[in-house]
Amino acid sequence: MATPFFGKREMENSSPVMPSTNLRQTSPPTSVTTNPAMAQAVSAAALKEGGSKLTVGPNIKLKGVEITDCDTLVVEGLVEATMDSRVMQIAEQGAFKGSAEIDVAEIRGEFNGNLTVRQKLVIYSTGKVTGTIRYGKLVIEEGGQLAGEILFGASGTSSKGPALAQVNGMLKTG
Repeated sequence: MATPFFGKREMENSSPVMPSTNLRQTSPPTSVTTNPAMAQAVSAAALKEGGSKLTVGPNIKLKGVEITDCDTLVVEGLVEATMDSRVMQIAEQGAFKGSAEIDVAEIRGEFNGNLTVRQKLVIYSTGKVTGTIRYGKLVIEEGGQLAGEILFGASGTSSKGPALAQVNGMLKTG
């Protein structure tokens, strides 16, 4: 078994051991969607979860910071920040304002700002994403909202197709 300082730990049981200070481990959402694409996105994020994790709990406001060296950010309160991470999960009551570069983003609450998702952006039925959004893959559950400048490809170059005006659960081209 590798030490946590030189590589990823191998999981010996189904539940990871988390330090009891400064971090709170949250359980996965209890509602499961019947949409295979949504289930696959949740599974992919769960596999990537691990390493350093920051949870901003309900009624907590974290403003004016730069978040670094964080593998997973769970937002249940309000975060106004810039960050680069692997996984971002915004709960229904959570909100993120600012700039983020993420591998996988799961949005159940609100995101407002510049969002670059290198791999997969998942917007659930309660999610609302506004601003400048770049994504590799996009999954929107019925009722999810996406508005602003939407660009395909995390590199920042827009696709050659028609401009996306607004997305509210389905693509609308203009």
